[in-house]
Amino acid sequence: MSNTPTTSQDTLQKFIFDNATVRGELIDISATWREVQARHAYPAPVKKLLGQMTAAAALLSANLKFNGSIIMQIHGDGPVRLLVVECDAELRLRATAKLNPDLPITDDANLTDLLNANGKGRFIITLDPLDKVPGQQPYQGIVPLDGDDVATVIENYMLRSEQLDTKLWLAADDTVSRGLLLQKLPHHGGKAEANPVSADDALETWNRAVILGSTLKEQELLETGIDVLIQRLFWEETIRVFDPVHPQFHCSCTREKVGNMLKMLGQEEIESVIAEQGHVGVNCDFCGKHYEYDKVDCTQLFASSAPVETLLPASDAKH
Repeated sequence: MSNTPTTSQDTLQKFIFDNATVRGELIDISATWREVQARHAYPAPVKKLLGQMTAAAALLSANLKFNGSIIMQIHGDGPVRLLVVECDAELRLRATAKLNPDLPITDDANLTDLLNANGKGRFIITLDPLDKVPGQQPYQGIVPLDGDDVATVIENYMLRSEQLDTKLWLAADDTVSRGLLLQKLPHHGGKAEANPVSADDALETWNRAVILGSTLKEQELLETGIDVLIQRLFWEETIRVFDPVHPQFHCSCTREKVGNMLKMLGQEEIESVIAEQGHVGVNCDFCGKHYEYDKVDCTQLFASSAPVETLLPASDAKH
């Protein structure tokens, strides 16, 4: 648990425009964001990007009819090696960053400076089912980094990989993480519907929604609660607002998962650490929980015939 308890509940508010051609979400995930930071001391530019990704992962996950986790990663080729956020179907989140200790981070560094300095950054979204059938693999989409900020990278991914027009406005600092998502729904107007919506009307609604969303400035998003924002942005629109849901911080690390990570390192590597140190210590990158493995523990790990599977470099071994 964090040394600084959270004092407010995170909220994600869904809404849909009257003609059901545009859906939206507003999120305040600040309490979860402070829990993430309680274990780390990230530079300000890294905080901004990871905080924005935390909000974005929850916004995308809330629209998925999927019993599992969405894992959003940016693999970098600059001062930041990795940003990763995981969100499950219950909107429980965890996030972490891996930095290159040999490269400095300036206060004004942007996404390109931090993660795409040599044009080799990658954006990855993984959908990992909770209850896999035999042989089933997680779905994974991998694309080059296309955009100068987190919102643009995700918008481009959603359009090209999922064929969904999506607009995102994201903001994060030391204490606050908030976001707005708008998404154009597929048009199904036709004679069979009681109140068909023409393609032109659907497009007009989408364009108007994007124009309204684009009036939202980063500082306004940081300083204004989402209950006020939804009224301020869409007061002239007829929208249907759904019951809010409440994301929260949760780390899914277990001794079994950390053991699988050690098995991926290989028996020879682990035995050399045991010979030198007498044990292997592992701290979870997400929550900081410490796991200890002695010689007997490690022998049992490699004697097991259980399959090794991991999606994330979630832990670092401390020799």
